[in-house]
Amino acid sequence: MKKWVNAIFKRYFRYRMRQLDQMIRQPQSTQRQVLTQLLEAAAHTEFGKKYDFRSIQDPRDFAARIPVQDYESLKPYIQRMMHGEKDILWGGKTRWFSKSSGTTSDKSKFIPVSLENLRDCHIKGTWDTMAFFYDQRPDARQFECKSLLMGGSLEPFSEYPQTKRGDVSAVMIRNMPMVARPFFTPDLETALLSNFDEKIERMAQIASQDPEVVMIGGVPTWTVVLFRRILELTGKEHMLQVWPQLQGYIHGGVSFTPYREQFRQFLPSPAISYQEIYNASEGYFAAQNQFSEQGMLLLLDNGVYFEFLPAEEWDREFPRSLTLDEVETGRDYALVISTNAGLWRYKIGDTVAFTSTDPYKIKVTGRTQHFINAFGEEVMVDNTDRAIAQTCAELDTLVTEYTVAPVYFQDGGKGGHQWLIEFERPPADLSLFVDRLDANLQKINSDYEAKRYKNMALKRLTVQAVPAGTFHRWLRSKGKYGGQHKVPRLANHRQYVEDLLRFLEERV
Repeated sequence: MKKWVNAIFKRYFRYRMRQLDQMIRQPQSTQRQVLTQLLEAAAHTEFGKKYDFRSIQDPRDFAARIPVQDYESLKPYIQRMMHGEKDILWGGKTRWFSKSSGTTSDKSKFIPVSLENLRDCHIKGTWDTMAFFYDQRPDARQFECKSLLMGGSLEPFSEYPQTKRGDVSAVMIRNMPMVARPFFTPDLETALLSNFDEKIERMAQIASQDPEVVMIGGVPTWTVVLFRRILELTGKEHMLQVWPQLQGYIHGGVSFTPYREQFRQFLPSPAISYQEIYNASEGYFAAQNQFSEQGMLLLLDNGVYFEFLPAEEWDREFPRSLTLDEVETGRDYALVISTNAGLWRYKIGDTVAFTSTDPYKIKVTGRTQHFINAFGEEVMVDNTDRAIAQTCAELDTLVTEYTVAPVYFQDGGKGGHQWLIEFERPPADLSLFVDRLDANLQKINSDYEAKRYKNMALKRLTVQAVPAGTFHRWLRSKGKYGGQHKVPRLANHRQYVEDLLRFLEERV
């Protein structure tokens, strides 16, 4: 019976792959059609009337008519939607709102998730991810066995309880199609628990007793926490002794580069497939369609219209965006989206680079607010992730978490970068680790290399090793433990580093 069900899903995924092939062949016309559909659907809304959506003729007119938005500019509309008002940014009432937690800031962003956005973007993106997995793995058994998902939690909005808000993963799990539910673990009650410690414990107890798990999906940071607890409970050496049928791990939310070696130890088999996805609170944007290649295929027919801001436009009041046919590989762009939830020309804060334009494939390189350019070095998260991974490989070291901040000029001295690093396997020689890390970052980033030349502008970076568990305890102290919360890797200020150092000092 189970094999028969899996065979039906395989047939559906082959059909969807044909549709995706058409999207790949006609990217510009696909995006033009998406924009037309979005404008027609929202023409009667308050926002649509304000900007006269009915008279917009083409992408150029759209970009000229509507300013690029940030959360603060859309916040008054979103707050009214959360209180039950209809036809504001999108048609009808919106019941679900995803909580965006990209940093440890006390401020939270609540992103509308309309029924159309939930069905035709987030859930559709999940099916597309499975279509790619089955295409790459003819032996895929996700709908014959079980997949384990690590999600967040939901809560009613106290001022209007009909509105529910929480992590986008929890919104998706709560609205999982009935046809898929028999193939996922744990139960919905456990998956949506708000207490993260209780959730991890219950998930570990359940999953450690289920040898049929063939896939796991989740943010790497918290997946590691679950793996460690399961190994404690079972006494096994690695996860394949617990789940012998495991085929794949689907990851997103943070770069997988610093975690790759840890997962090789948890899952010591070349038969495990790793698939990266880009499912943000605002939409399901991309998924890796070929496991042998880096880069995620941009999903152009999932209710999202994409625009891209070159780096020189990020801080301008009226930035000029590029359309899909204008982008180039190897450049960082800030992502601007318009969605079937009513986000219009919304700058979400993520930066991406195209690894290919035929087809259009991207990688997430960081955040527009998560970089270091205090001295003209223009260091992005992608640079530091790669430098850490390369240094760890060279010195047989494992890094769990890290964050970096600038060290400003003082009393005529030179500037630099301060790294706080949590090691799982510390280096035998920390000074050598620092030398290699600094050298590797110079190889990866020519601007950093130029500023480091003969120590003229920047001195060698410094590393302070922090005790195991520091970053997780710090996140917990901020009320940011579990779910989609993540450690800020880079900042062009010292707020995170200073806060972490104070946290450590208080504990001592």
